[in-house]
Amino acid sequence: MRIPVARFDRVFVLTGAGISAESGLATFRDSGGLWEKHRVEDVATPGAWRRDPELVWRFYSERRAQAHRSEPNAGHLALARLEESIGDRLFLCTQNVDPLHERAGSRRVHHMHGELFASRCERECGHPPFADEGLYPSAAEIPRCGCGGRIRPHICWFGEIPFGMDEIGRALSGCDIFVTVGSSGSVYPAAGFVQAARLRGGDPARTVYVGPEPPENAEAFDEIRLGRAGDVLPELFLPE
Repeated sequence: MRIPVARFDRVFVLTGAGISAESGLATFRDSGGLWEKHRVEDVATPGAWRRDPELVWRFYSERRAQAHRSEPNAGHLALARLEESIGDRLFLCTQNVDPLHERAGSRRVHHMHGELFASRCERECGHPPFADEGLYPSAAEIPRCGCGGRIRPHICWFGEIPFGMDEIGRALSGCDIFVTVGSSGSVYPAAGFVQAARLRGGDPARTVYVGPEPPENAEAFDEIRLGRAGDVLPELFLPE
């Protein structure tokens, strides 16, 4: 059964690793807590960057190369069509750092964990993040900022605060429909978004989960729609 989206309804969609996995991108859940045979502690924490920036950049260079070969799937395309239909009444928030939503045609994507094809200064010197498709497999190739600091991936690593949490909070408090797609329900703060949508003032948002298996926080959702994002999302919404 489709979810009606009334004329003034606001929709919040959170996408997780599952939707990208359908396009062939590796996830932690599917590989025993590893990314391309690397432990998270070795490649995706501030401590890892301090210990071995060369390893970190080699890892993210591999991920950039993999993402270059990936294409959006039917799930990404369905969300792009939803945005075409309801415009800025859709708040599309993703835990993923890949550009597959944008390649599908989505124009307003909130990357709470950063973007794979962007970089920034490690010193937070005031220079903004910038688009970057470079591959830096060796320490000698890691670029330097004008201030002298090394350039790091524009990624929210474990132990860092996700980007734009105030904006996310406002969108959650104002949404009428909340949908999570392909997220495990185990990584916070994203796993708590469904509760925020349910506890907002006035009538709680309708909450729906889409994925091949129930998430760890399944009890927080009104509905669980089991299936691949590419199969479920194209038939999920019915905008008025």
